Amino acid sequence: MLSKRVVACLDVRDGHLAKSVKFVNTQNIGDPVEKAREYYLDGLDELVFYDITASSDKRNIMLDVVESVASQVFIPLSVGGGIRSVADATDLRLAGAEKINVNSAAVARPDLINECSEAVGDQNIVLSMDVRRVEVSSEQPSGFEIVINGGRTPTGRDALQWALEGEKRGAGELVVNSIDADGTRDGYDIPLTAAIAEAVRIPVIASGGAGLPEHLHEVLTDGKADAALVASMVHYGDYRVSGLKQYLHEQGLKIRMSW
Repeated sequence: MLSKRVVACLDVRDGHLAKSVKFVNTQNIGDPVEKAREYYLDGLDELVFYDITASSDKRNIMLDVVESVASQVFIPLSVGGGIRSVADATDLRLAGAEKINVNSAAVARPDLINECSEAVGDQNIVLSMDVRRVEVSSEQPSGFEIVINGGRTPTGRDALQWALEGEKRGAGELVVNSIDADGTRDGYDIPLTAAIAEAVRIPVIASGGAGLPEHLHEVLTDGKADAALVASMVHYGDYRVSGLKQYLHEQGLKIRMSW
């Protein structure tokens, strides 16, 4: 059995570390490069970097910030925001990203997943999904809808169907981010995460809502996630990465310990 992972997310806006609640009221809270190094030294398994306004601003990701972060961490670095082509993916790989996250542009043009997967390998392509709860309907039979452009634009696309299509097109991993839980620190959306994790064969990273160590344990067990993404609970100093991993280890989960 593979080890469960703890993943930290750096949402970056205009070069600054940012945090929102349910994708609104975004505030700048620090330096992403300093935080990246802090979490790496504290035993983080993987780092996710999102340029959260690249898609909505219709611009490319800030490669200089990616390069600065990559120079400070020697763990897998996954980067997303404004990736619209194989050329964008290649630029990010050259800047130090190991994994490429596609999101809004892939919804608009699903062939992007195939193209990037063929160019850099499916193990390096992550389909990032921003999801909100909706009424069950013929268009969204799972009761979960994909929203793009940083949570600004509903698509009418069913999240479970999109996860399956993304896997078929060559995504090697999924990030499932609950907009309803984002930044609340009330816990992950377990039904959402479990529904997608049970449907696909590729790893699933649960995102949105972590506030307590127990939340990570719940989503890695009941939610069937392969990894738990954290943000607010470490950004604001409530918990350390090493403490979260120690707790999960003590609960009997297979965790990579580095101390």
